[in-house]
Amino acid sequence: MSWLTPTSDGCTITVKATPRANRSEIIAADPDWLRVRLQAPPVDGKANAELVALFASVFSVPKRAVEILSGSTARLKRVKLYGVSAETVIAVVAPFTHDT
Repeated sequence: MSWLTPTSDGCTITVKATPRANRSEIIAADPDWLRVRLQAPPVDGKANAELVALFASVFSVPKRAVEILSGSTARLKRVKLYGVSAETVIAVVAPFTHDT
């Protein structure tokens, strides 16, 4: 799983986001990224805010513990989760995905 990188203070996730979906959800774990659908459009940072809110909810952390490190204007993003271990991410994401 090259999309998940443990760090000393949490982990980093590579995300491929699809905006303007029917609902916001994690849909799959591909070898290189975690696929996420976002209900918000990619306008004025709305999709990024939706991604932060989705990850905060799914991983049970405050929004301030979710940071978009790169790709704020692209579909492919690197997201930092503070205080969340890679093992926790795998456990939480597993029911949402069809890991390949």
